[in-house]
Amino acid sequence: MAEKINPSVFKNFFNSEKNGGMILMVCVVVSLAIANSSFADGFSNLLNSSLGFNIGTIAIHYSISAWINDGLMAIFFLLVGLEIKRELIEGELSSVQKASLPVLAAIGGMLVPAAIYFIFNRSTATAGGWGIPMATDIAFALAIIAMLGKNVPGSLKIFLAALAIAGDLGAILVI
Repeated sequence: MAEKINPSVFKNFFNSEKNGGMILMVCVVVSLAIANSSFADGFSNLLNSSLGFNIGTIAIHYSISAWINDGLMAIFFLLVGLEIKRELIEGELSSVQKASLPVLAAIGGMLVPAAIYFIFNRSTATAGGWGIPMATDIAFALAIIAMLGKNVPGSLKIFLAALAIAGDLGAILVI
């Protein structure tokens, strides 16, 4: 006979920041394994298959890859943006003095990769792509810090989240 699972186990799992970081790392390992295996073509075909729905005259159909890239990332940035707003109003980023460091770091994090790209690609057909490396992804840094839990100061978590948002917004404006 099957043993019943306590629903609070799931609630505690999904409320833990550590588990989100672990899920991200597991997904990266699985993705790398799939990408470097004989399943790569099949998985690529799966991601390119269409998924959607019809409501009356409205038909919404996108590839699974587009749903992941556009839909889930929009939700991610909404949640992170709400967290930043809370910090701007009452937290670590509530003054210009406190907020200036992550914003300046984000500007440097955009300009340095763009300059390196431009230096190596000037006078080539791809020189105009300097805006692409500006969108650095620090999701892994956030995941590792989340997995470290209370061993990392909250101010560092807020700094990295602010850095990610400011950098991504700047890169989106350029691209």
